[in-house]
Amino acid sequence: MIESKPDPKLLFCRVSGRKTGIHFSWKHDKTDRWTMKEFGSILMQLPLDIDSVKGFLDPEEGAALYRAARSCTQLGVCLEIGSYCGKSAVYIGAACKEQQSLLFTIDHHRGSEENQPGWDYHDADLWQESIGAIDTLPYLRRTLYRAKLEDTVIPIVGRSEIVARHWATPLGFLFIDGGHTREAALTDYGLWHPHLVKGGLLAIHDVFPDPADGGRAPYDIYKLALNSGLFEERQAVKSLRLLQRID
Repeated sequence: MIESKPDPKLLFCRVSGRKTGIHFSWKHDKTDRWTMKEFGSILMQLPLDIDSVKGFLDPEEGAALYRAARSCTQLGVCLEIGSYCGKSAVYIGAACKEQQSLLFTIDHHRGSEENQPGWDYHDADLWQESIGAIDTLPYLRRTLYRAKLEDTVIPIVGRSEIVARHWATPLGFLFIDGGHTREAALTDYGLWHPHLVKGGLLAIHDVFPDPADGGRAPYDIYKLALNSGLFEERQAVKSLRLLQRID
């Protein structure tokens, strides 16, 4: 496993978050597993100021998603569960656009439990009084338009468990960042990980080993994946975990 804290000599970024120089990339080794190998500098060019997009993704986590997705596009399309306003979709979508691949992003756009009124992560800007509910879809669409990713990132509006029952396309990269209840997280993992091909990467956000730092559901599915024998951990970046499917 690769340690989470990047060497400052190997990672540099502009304060705006638009460009990041990265001196490592995922590569296949002779055992058909992904490893990080130095190969020179890759310039990550984001198509907008990422700080202008609502969301909770740390820039280092975003850069890790970009690297991971970029390495997997030849294995299958990318898919994320939990679009919100499109911050992670910009990172993953930028990688897919470079590789002429696609990202499908699934969300019902009514907000997770913690986004509802009265909860810690409620954003009043997202509340639509006319319908009495959150609606993040207009924000996602605006983000994709500004980022010129409308032909690369394909929004799917609906609940992940409904979409999963009708999904048949192999995935090279899967990012789980949807509902954080135990039921929602287990459902997302259980229904979607079978679509991830061997060698593909599973990314899980908000994994906190210490219960005092955050909810347990993402950590629970992270441990479930590791204990299944289907995955090996490849990288940890803050609360993001990257696991490779080995079977």
